[in-house]
Amino acid sequence: MRVVTIVSLGGCALFGLAALVVAKTMIPNTGAVKVAAAPVSGVPVVVAKAAMKFGDKLDATKIEILTIPANAVPEGAFTTTAQVLAQDGGGAPVALTPIAAREPLLPAKLSGPGARASVAAEIRDGFRAYTIKVTDVTGVGGHALPGDRVDVVLMRDLSADQQKHNYVSEVVIQDVRVLGVDLNADQASNKPANPNTATLEVTVPDAQKLAVAGDLGKLSLALRRTGATEVAQTSPMHGASFVGGGEAKPIRVRRVRPTGAPMPMATPLIMIIEGDGQGDGAHKSSHKDRAPKAPAAPPAVPGSAGSDGAKAAGMAVASAGHAS
Repeated sequence: MRVVTIVSLGGCALFGLAALVVAKTMIPNTGAVKVAAAPVSGVPVVVAKAAMKFGDKLDATKIEILTIPANAVPEGAFTTTAQVLAQDGGGAPVALTPIAAREPLLPAKLSGPGARASVAAEIRDGFRAYTIKVTDVTGVGGHALPGDRVDVVLMRDLSADQQKHNYVSEVVIQDVRVLGVDLNADQASNKPANPNTATLEVTVPDAQKLAVAGDLGKLSLALRRTGATEVAQTSPMHGASFVGGGEAKPIRVRRVRPTGAPMPMATPLIMIIEGDGQGDGAHKSSHKDRAPKAPAAPPAVPGSAGSDGAKAAGMAVASAGHAS
């Protein structure tokens, strides 16, 4: 029994050693394998050390140079700090837009050497900056901020009579960019304010339209959804086309004669007016509108004839004529 156990243990040990030898010889050593990394060529690019906001002035402490693969370098990026800080001997530029940390600096995001952040640096080629007067209502409650896009609506009164108004509204221009509200030109601003002016980026013909429209009536801004580019087909909208008129109801006059005996001629007729009392007078009347009928002649007295009957009839006619 003990011999069989010893032989079994010896066989197991022998098979274990054989398995180790096979594993050692057949499986390669991954630790000995060395992968040669291909060298990556880079280009020096000037980036921001930390995040910068609109109007921050750049200096040597706020920028640094990083090596970036050539296929990842933005077009127009600066390669040396001297290009940024000392262009033509000028001073350091300022940021026109928010810049993230380690973001490459581009000429479009910076003002000229030694300059300040201004609206003029934001105007695109072929456009102009034109300012219109707005209020907290016509300026979209102050929610139209630099960088947003708006439509401009004109509202004017076409009536020459100050007592009567004939309002009409029409869209002057559509899909224009807001460059600034009052003196705020920061595109990262997100705080509404009560505006007094709005500066828009428009073409020269659109600037002419705004100059004329500003004297014709009141200009208002209509804020567009971010990314919306559609141009709506519009036509002038008159107030009478969607607001119902409040015309006065016609007056109805009814004459009522008192019941009973005939009314004396000196008593005026009674007028009952129905409606709002603002008629055109076509139904007004008085006791002069219609002459009262002459009272009937008294019947002839029996037994009277000849001149007495004629006299009585003449007196009745004369009385009727006098009454009329």
